[in-house]
Amino acid sequence: MNALEQLKKIMADTDHIVFFGGAGVSTESGIPDFRSVDGLYNQKYDYPPETILSHTFYRNHTEEFYRFYRDKMLCLTAKPNAAHRKLAQWEQEGRLKAVITQNIDGLHQAAGSKKVLELHGSVHRNYCEKCHKFYDAAYILHSEGVPKCECGGALKPDVVLYEEGLDNRTITEALACISAADVLIVGGTSLAVYPAAGLIDYYRGNKLILVNKTATPRDSMADLVIQGSIGEIFSQID
Repeated sequence: MNALEQLKKIMADTDHIVFFGGAGVSTESGIPDFRSVDGLYNQKYDYPPETILSHTFYRNHTEEFYRFYRDKMLCLTAKPNAAHRKLAQWEQEGRLKAVITQNIDGLHQAAGSKKVLELHGSVHRNYCEKCHKFYDAAYILHSEGVPKCECGGALKPDVVLYEEGLDNRTITEALACISAADVLIVGGTSLAVYPAAGLIDYYRGNKLILVNKTATPRDSMADLVIQGSIGEIFSQID
């Protein structure tokens, strides 16, 4: 039995799946990742993306942060792909209990997923640091310089920048979902970003499935490893 057939069998025999995903889930929708050959870390800027997307850089060079952010992080024309749609279908069927994502693009919700835990926040939520009024991503995209609230306060995206901590409530809920899962599918992530990658250590079951285009540091601990496009693989599963 090949890996895909094994995955189909596992999926047919369970109704308590949790999915943990990273950038590879969204690259098929045209959203750039950071670490692939043509990812953001291999493009040329005055500063590395990791520096630009840090709390310190945001505070000290806010206008330059927003130039990069609008150019590279706000992909508002992107549409959900086969992986997003399949996960939403499984949730609607009552088989998938939660999507835990490192992505900030909102594509899981756009595909119809309801239970989405966003470890790194979302580009679709932006708040005034003075009065806390909410603004959507389109407002940020079409603003100039440092986007401002009508009260005059600066707006900050509700995304977790480097040097910032993850939201404790989201982490707690993610750990509870992972701990209770029968099947844990980890897809489209290099499992290189901590603390998010460490969450899978809380899985207690024996059906840990890794789906990624390249090898990960956790392949040896998985019960099933499938290398390839997550959208193509998921579209072959009922």
